[in-house]
Amino acid sequence: MAIELKNTVYRAGSRDATPLVLVHAFPVDHRMWDDCALWIARLADERGLPNFAIWAPEMPGAGDCAIPSAEETGTVNADGSYADALSRLTDSYVELVRRAGFSKAVFVGLSMGGYVAMDVVRRHPDILAGLALCDTQPGPDAPQARANRLKIATLCEQGNTLEPVMHFALPQPGDSAFKRSPACVALFTRWIHEQSPAGIAWRQRMAAGRPDLTGQLPGITVPAAVVCGALDPSLATMRGFVPLMTGTRVATTQIEDCGHFSAVEQPAAVARALVDLMQRVAQSPAAHDTAIAH
Repeated sequence: MAIELKNTVYRAGSRDATPLVLVHAFPVDHRMWDDCALWIARLADERGLPNFAIWAPEMPGAGDCAIPSAEETGTVNADGSYADALSRLTDSYVELVRRAGFSKAVFVGLSMGGYVAMDVVRRHPDILAGLALCDTQPGPDAPQARANRLKIATLCEQGNTLEPVMHFALPQPGDSAFKRSPACVALFTRWIHEQSPAGIAWRQRMAAGRPDLTGQLPGITVPAAVVCGALDPSLATMRGFVPLMTGTRVATTQIEDCGHFSAVEQPAAVARALVDLMQRVAQSPAAHDTAIAH
């Protein structure tokens, strides 16, 4: 059962160009792509690339996107995690592309958004024209991390509070200059305050219940990119899974003075990596088959 998504269209694009679908991170919403999307459009135009659409659909419970019903969410595991939610969320992203009349799209996922992008590989490889994984990992949570996700979900639900995720707005040791700046603290504080506790909880339970997607990496055959901030704690994990992507040539980008929220911290650098990917997609042998379903 698909879940209804709210789509933000940064650029409508043309009907004969492959759309770029940006999937946002936790615990914020599509706005984390605002600056990066502008850079993508500008750089793509400078290179004379096709006028592709740029979308950033809202995850369920993020921003003002509705929280799925129990029926839409599906099976609840004994620990409170959602067994079917990622699959249904992924299906919803793909259905959004198909309803718009496209047979292919390039998916970009950052952090939790990367779980969706990787699940597209598992469930709908036919729709992929390209793939970018940013500051994310294909494996499931370790037991302690999974338990912590579910603890946060429960605290948010029971206390109707966002306090358990406010630490995402606060500077941490080793953060980038931008992440430590008052402007960034104010931005993330506002973004998080504008989320709903129930929406935060739904996404945490969805992520906790996701399957191990590591086995999908060798099956990626489309142009691919891996992007990570040099200060992101997940950098070593991302370096480790790139060699498993044996079915494609992977362009890797490590961004200096950048942490986990790379598209916010260094939007121009992330945009360059994504425009490079779109250029490779446009030049790929299947480029003429990726545009629009007739």
